[in-house]
Amino acid sequence: MNDIPVAVRVFAGVELARYGFGEDHPFGPDRHDVFLRELEADGLNERVQFAAPRRATRAELEAFHTPAYVDWVRERSAAGSGFLDAGDTPALRGIFESGAYVVGTTAQAVRDIMRGACRRAFVPIGGLHHARRDAAAGFCVFNDCGVAIEILRRDFDLSRIAYVDIDAHHGDGVYYGFEDDPVLIFADIHEDGRFLYPGTGAASETGKGAASGLKLNIPLPPGAGDEDFKRAWERVERHLEAAQPEFILLQCGADSLAGDPITHLRFSEEAHALAAQRVCDIASRHCAGRVLGMGGGGYHRRNLARAWSRVVRAFVEAGP
Repeated sequence: MNDIPVAVRVFAGVELARYGFGEDHPFGPDRHDVFLRELEADGLNERVQFAAPRRATRAELEAFHTPAYVDWVRERSAAGSGFLDAGDTPALRGIFESGAYVVGTTAQAVRDIMRGACRRAFVPIGGLHHARRDAAAGFCVFNDCGVAIEILRRDFDLSRIAYVDIDAHHGDGVYYGFEDDPVLIFADIHEDGRFLYPGTGAASETGKGAASGLKLNIPLPPGAGDEDFKRAWERVERHLEAAQPEFILLQCGADSLAGDPITHLRFSEEAHALAAQRVCDIASRHCAGRVLGMGGGGYHRRNLARAWSRVVRAFVEAGP
């Protein structure tokens, strides 16, 4: 019997696709299927194992979020009107349930990797990095990244967890959720917050207290392209190598590609391919190859399909 685990598991299904805010919204439910069509066109659907979404338990939601906030989202979701934040994240009917599926799916991916069912995994509708412990923000109801980090610490006793974010927007919910926590090694390449939401992620933000120096923020100016990304990525690699992580989370937001309707960076999908390849290399040296990719943002459909497909290809080509 072959005891080598499946190399790459991709989580997909209607429950995951439902997370979104309507057909005419930048974060619409079609993003899921656009990615799957590209994966099939690239022939990658035959080189991965697909897995179904799972809804988060209450305990999983509360691994990162406060009980009062979870209750409030449930109430607003049942009402189905207004916003969960200052005006970016609509309180649509059912958003509690679809948000819980994002969290549960990311949590399941973490558990599958840690238990040896697969080496790497990808959750396209995940990486909701803006939600705070007690608040929604920027299209993000629950922060599945934060939940994943807490599960890795609480349930698997990891003490060096790396979170790498290449979304155009700063991963503020993750950063501030763990700003003084030495368990999280944080690296984020993003558009300068002076020009783009959420306005955070200055290079001077390097962590506090016991976590001072463990957080790396690299803001890039509007119009930065692949060569700028490569130079920034070299710093990320040095940061990760020095930390020797036990698990790597990669937030693969595709809104950093040229042509995105709400951002101003000009990467190509080669940036995502490079990041995914190098993260897999680092993981093979330090954490038994364990990498979880999460789709994150991206509002130009062709861009996100190509970028995420390149991430999955890099995961597959990293081998067993």
